[in-house]
Amino acid sequence: MTAELTVLMATGASIALFHTLFGPDHYIPFIAMAKAGKWSLRKTAWITTLCGIGHVGSSVVLGLLGIALGLAVGKLEVIESTRGNLAAWALIALGLVYFAWGVQRAIRNKPHAHPHVHQGVVHSHVHTHHDEHLHVHEQDESPNLTPWILFTIFVLGPCEPLIPLLMYPAAQKSLAGLAAVTLVFGVITVATMLAVVLLSVWGTSFVRLAKLERYTHALAGFTIFLSGLVIQVFGL
Repeated sequence: MTAELTVLMATGASIALFHTLFGPDHYIPFIAMAKAGKWSLRKTAWITTLCGIGHVGSSVVLGLLGIALGLAVGKLEVIESTRGNLAAWALIALGLVYFAWGVQRAIRNKPHAHPHVHQGVVHSHVHTHHDEHLHVHEQDESPNLTPWILFTIFVLGPCEPLIPLLMYPAAQKSLAGLAAVTLVFGVITVATMLAVVLLSVWGTSFVRLAKLERYTHALAGFTIFLSGLVIQVFGL
């Protein structure tokens, strides 16, 4: 292994780490969805991993095609930039739709009391018809499409630094070097996503929202919307 390749691999690891940490779209959607959907840590982990692989993999495929076809870096950067804009808008749209659905669900699920008389004593109990209805029919629910929507958005979203800063320079050294640098970048990116998401989900599991519990889906949608908006405005 040459000194140049070693530097490229170390650079790839650091870029992957900071690119992931400073990009809220890499973890906030998963944290919000896991909290709202009451996902287990196992489910959260595999969804995050799948989306992370799709996120990195799409840029790797594009970079390999560019190298094989001899395309200039500038052309691929234009494609990556376009993909980034589309992914940010898709995240914004998902957040808005999910927020609206969450608000509607919260309104339908508003707790209310039913007084009744038992042996001359008036009793009152508070309940929510919507949650009870869901509980009775939960085995009949169709599969949740949200993880697949997130996966599609993450495949659409690019890893902007990967192609120009790492893949093209590594390809000039050797194919083995290209594979090594790409692998390091991908592993560190997915591992960082997993670490941040799982630690955050575990931490928020101790937070009780009390009366705000029925608004968790609306809050999750709004959080995803803000995440996409930050990406679109600041280009993170």
